[in-house]
Amino acid sequence: MLSVCMATYNGAKTVARQLNSILPQLDAQDEVIIVDDHSTDDTVAVIKQTVAASPVHVRLSVSQHNHGPIKSFARALQQARGELVFLSDQDDIWFADKVAQVVAAFQRQHADLIVHDGVVVDGTDTQIAASWNQYNHNQLPQTLVSNLLKNGYTGAMMAVSQRLLQQALPFPEKIAMHDQWLFLVAHRHHLKTVVLRQPLMSYVRHGDNATGMQRRSFEAMVQGRWQMWRAYQQLSGK
Repeated sequence: MLSVCMATYNGAKTVARQLNSILPQLDAQDEVIIVDDHSTDDTVAVIKQTVAASPVHVRLSVSQHNHGPIKSFARALQQARGELVFLSDQDDIWFADKVAQVVAAFQRQHADLIVHDGVVVDGTDTQIAASWNQYNHNQLPQTLVSNLLKNGYTGAMMAVSQRLLQQALPFPEKIAMHDQWLFLVAHRHHLKTVVLRQPLMSYVRHGDNATGMQRRSFEAMVQGRWQMWRAYQQLSGK
């Protein structure tokens, strides 16, 4: 059984396209868990219409207040029952072989964290770069130090085992990034991370993304890294 966890916020223009790239890759026993972060547009209605005829079980929860992407993903991940759990943003486009490629790595390499590359496109689907990892200068695979200095593991291109998920949840109250936290937990517990070099999705960068676009000040970046390091240190007692 597979799970796909998606956090949405004001994604009415893109979420149907993303769901339509995901659902055909899943079977009836799989699940999609969507947590909407109190959207003020038609996101919820679009989701309901898009998934109405799908045999895949879709669970949609709508938050009464806006909590941000980290808490929305945490809420979705806490509901996931699949042995392999994919993270999904609302505005990307999965390639038709993404699920098959990631599942193959999961099974063949006994991986607990799988990350892959993506083609970078803008809001009009025009290609910006053939590789997100090159475009964003991600150094992969990462060590603990290199990850704390610059997280190169992007949640939208990530899948995790249920075993890793059980170690990572609940998320600490103060972490800067949920995807980085999943890597840090895998590292602490010596769980296997596999990096797939091939692009398996179009990663949309249009300036309105709910995740991945915020430019933080130097002080905020330093504080975020300190929070992640402190949370990592506390894992030894978990």
